[in-house]
Amino acid sequence: MAFSSRVQGRGIQLLLGRMMTRVHKDLRFTDVPKRTETLRVETGAGPVTCTVYRPPTTTGAPAPVYVNFHGGGFVVGRPEQDDHICRYIAATAGCVVINVDYAVAPQRQFPVPVTQAYDATEWVAENGLEGGWDGSRLAVGGHSAGANLTAAVCRLARDRGTFAPRLQIIDSAPLDQLADPATKQSLIAKPLLSPQLMRIFTAAYVPDPADRAHPFVSPALSDDLAGLPPALVITAENDRLRDEGDAYAKALEAAGVPVTHRVFEGADHYFTHTGPVPAAKQAIDLMATTLRTALND
Repeated sequence: MAFSSRVQGRGIQLLLGRMMTRVHKDLRFTDVPKRTETLRVETGAGPVTCTVYRPPTTTGAPAPVYVNFHGGGFVVGRPEQDDHICRYIAATAGCVVINVDYAVAPQRQFPVPVTQAYDATEWVAENGLEGGWDGSRLAVGGHSAGANLTAAVCRLARDRGTFAPRLQIIDSAPLDQLADPATKQSLIAKPLLSPQLMRIFTAAYVPDPADRAHPFVSPALSDDLAGLPPALVITAENDRLRDEGDAYAKALEAAGVPVTHRVFEGADHYFTHTGPVPAAKQAIDLMATTLRTALND
């Protein structure tokens, strides 16, 4: 079974890798310049390469910083698929954006991506002077699998008292990896995520079913949400993951966490990359403006 899930995961990785880097031509923000460099961060689960996006204009003071985790079902390792979002946020929110190339399954399984995501974020928080950003004004966020990692990073930061993100962005996240994907409904006949694909992702990333209820794997199953950072939760009307995202936003709110929650109508999973373009632009702009407010207050 474990061998089979690894083979399936690798097959999906090869199949989807190139496809997922294709962003809708009207979402590429060709007018937003790219000012990047790469850095390598040592973590407890091996070194991680990060792409650093700088805002187009600099003031005297170091800019705040946003750490981004890409999606891909914990199986597709293509951080460049978020290039358009990282460039737009750096330019519009006036912050440095760190795009983390965390390891993916089936080659590296849970908890490796969580360890890398957390350690990279902690490094960013502690090394602002060296990096040229203000590590005390930090936010973290991600898309799909990356949003799941965001929730885990925020839990770890709270529990360890190491750093306090001013905002977490949870965009179209898988938050319950214990439930059978076939029970996750969509309003349309053929949503992007099929139960079979979701099972392959989960089996590759978390091969031991006993780990699937862990709060770092299924944050929605935790009732221990008090004290987490303020959240922007984005869900898509037709996404199979919508219900768990909506429920997580409500649960955070009930635990006293400040939450902005927006459901994008007529959109499916991964819409911030594939469209519809108006909804995607609104969602990306909402991320940037919410970040700007949170990081500059």
